[in-house]
Amino acid sequence: MDRSSEIREFLRTRRARITPEQAGLAPHGGARRVPGLRREEVAQLAGVSVDYYIRLERGRTQGVSESVLEAVARALRLDDTERAHLFDLAQPTATRTRRKRPLAPQRVHPVLYRTLDSLSVPALVQGRRTDVLAANRLAHALYTDFEARPRRERNFARYVFLDETARSLYADWDQVAGDCLAMLRLYAGRHPDDPQLTELIGELSLHSDTFRRMWADHDVQAHTRGTKRLHHPLVGDLTLDYAVLAVEGDPEQTLVIYTPEPASPSAQALDILASWTSASAATEQHAAAETPDSAG
Repeated sequence: MDRSSEIREFLRTRRARITPEQAGLAPHGGARRVPGLRREEVAQLAGVSVDYYIRLERGRTQGVSESVLEAVARALRLDDTERAHLFDLAQPTATRTRRKRPLAPQRVHPVLYRTLDSLSVPALVQGRRTDVLAANRLAHALYTDFEARPRRERNFARYVFLDETARSLYADWDQVAGDCLAMLRLYAGRHPDDPQLTELIGELSLHSDTFRRMWADHDVQAHTRGTKRLHHPLVGDLTLDYAVLAVEGDPEQTLVIYTPEPASPSAQALDILASWTSASAATEQHAAAETPDSAG
């Protein structure tokens, strides 16, 4: 991805959402040619010259100090996640060159696999680019059997935007899609040279008009907890809270656990899904045991 255009569009979309009144500036008479703040107004709020801010918005970040980035972040009222994204985008070219090494494949530790299997609720391990690295049976039953898909398709963004079953599963599909894309955009700020990311964004942009429109918004977000409302084809409506936990040893792996309210209809529905999953697994094991050994 082109770093200069990323900085330009991120800053442009951030200032477009803030009115002069919200920023504490005196309103000016007459029509405004741009939504939100003008460049000179951002420069005024940040305490830098207009030319300096224009150079920054054009992606010319060489020599830009942290104090200036902090001032711009305050002027644009960026939250902590957006601020971190701005700093990622504004990293000097030399720093990026040193980091431009192929990313090592992510591996899930055996202990984490055992942890997934021991949980009585849906859980999965998510890696870079929203890749699904591992999931327990109940997560596969809740969403889709990621392990049955080709490796490159074991990705949550691909599932949300390109799989029609995801649209019928999520009661709030638009919100889920926006959240997923915002996480992907945050990752893109840290790893703009990831070729698998470029391939993924290209595929999603080609096949999903919604992705293409949302991607242009340049929203970023980090999720640690929240709620999902689903309509499952087997057990009906479910409301599940989720928590995102960091995996020690790999900061780009997270354990995502979904839990229902105790004794709720969602808990009962999840119990039914778990029973169905266990019965299906037992049937598969029985069929495998009765299959003649082809080598014999």
